[in-house]
Amino acid sequence: MSSTDSSPPRIIIPIQPRSAAAISEAVRLQAPPPLALYIHYPWCVRKCPYCDFNSHAVRDEGIPEDAYVDALIADLSAALPQVWGRRVVSIFIGGGTPSLISAAGLDRLLGAVRMLLPLEPGCEITLEANPGTVEAGKFADFRAAGVTRVSLGIQSLDDARLKVLGRIHDSREAHAAMEQAARHFDTWNADLMYALPQQTLAQALADLDGVLAHGPKHLSAYHLTLEPNTLFYRQPPELPDDELSADMQEAIEARLAEAGFQNYETSAFALPGHRCRHNLNYWQFGDYLGIGAGAHGKLSSHEGIRREMRHKHPQAYLQGAACGDFVQEASSVGAAELPFEFMMNALRLTEGVPTSLFAERTGLPLDVLEARLVQARRDGLLEVDALQLRPTQRGKRFLNDLLELFLAD
Repeated sequence: MSSTDSSPPRIIIPIQPRSAAAISEAVRLQAPPPLALYIHYPWCVRKCPYCDFNSHAVRDEGIPEDAYVDALIADLSAALPQVWGRRVVSIFIGGGTPSLISAAGLDRLLGAVRMLLPLEPGCEITLEANPGTVEAGKFADFRAAGVTRVSLGIQSLDDARLKVLGRIHDSREAHAAMEQAARHFDTWNADLMYALPQQTLAQALADLDGVLAHGPKHLSAYHLTLEPNTLFYRQPPELPDDELSADMQEAIEARLAEAGFQNYETSAFALPGHRCRHNLNYWQFGDYLGIGAGAHGKLSSHEGIRREMRHKHPQAYLQGAACGDFVQEASSVGAAELPFEFMMNALRLTEGVPTSLFAERTGLPLDVLEARLVQARRDGLLEVDALQLRPTQRGKRFLNDLLELFLAD
């Protein structure tokens, strides 16, 4: 399982329970935002000890690939009335380890997507891949099926660190996977983690330099965090202290800046022209239809904004497919919740967002935030002018404090 650039590191803030009034309050948009498609592939070879994503180790009976692809196609078909007439700007296949899918299975899936949904010209199609599941030639098949971008879960190039992280690949396989990615894709992403167990600053930079030698156009650099419901949370490894971790972050950001990368989001770096369009749509509070086990979705219409989650366990999802029941949870987003939900995404972008985007994507006038924006500016956390909302350097450092200002009262 990859740490993946499709799932940015969580911002841990206690969210107040929704009131019935907030949920029922209608939010009306003038027009729906751009639409992306997320497809979840829940299986991996082995569950990593730091992973709290919806991933499940492959059992002896193997992956029911044909049945799962059938279910994904049926799920998409059932969801079509919610997105009639809307073009898809990007597709992201995440997991789990989507590179476990066969080339034939992926080709059938993407063929069905093209039959059912209109895609924007040049639609970005990303597939997450684990270096330990990429044999020679497989990237060529993925490219032929229509994938335009791969995201590689490298995490480290140090075999000792990879072993501690529970990864199934070694440094040799990581280098080979990056060579294949560079050969077949103009844009590809490498996931790296830092502040790993017993990692030194020199080792963190050696990992970065080793990846940069392969010429990626996009890189995601994540601080290892101990998430609840993981083995690392229950049995914490020895990690670098806060000061060393901060030194690693600063050194990585400086090295990437020297190499021409723009730090356009909290953990995302790209060369000019190679930002991840799918993730930008998330952070700009765009819409996304999520299909597959445990997939989340956000869909806007003239009636308001709706959030959905599919059945989480693969078996439950497949059982739901038998009766056309894919959605486990669904709710409307009330007006009181929208400021926090919008800002939680938008303020991850280092350049911020246009002030006009708030009204465009939430259906609320910006002046409902006036008191909170004034407070954020007074605290030195936010820059606000007639055209742009952007976090200050202090706001980026204390993002939780900034976001707390926009929680519902």
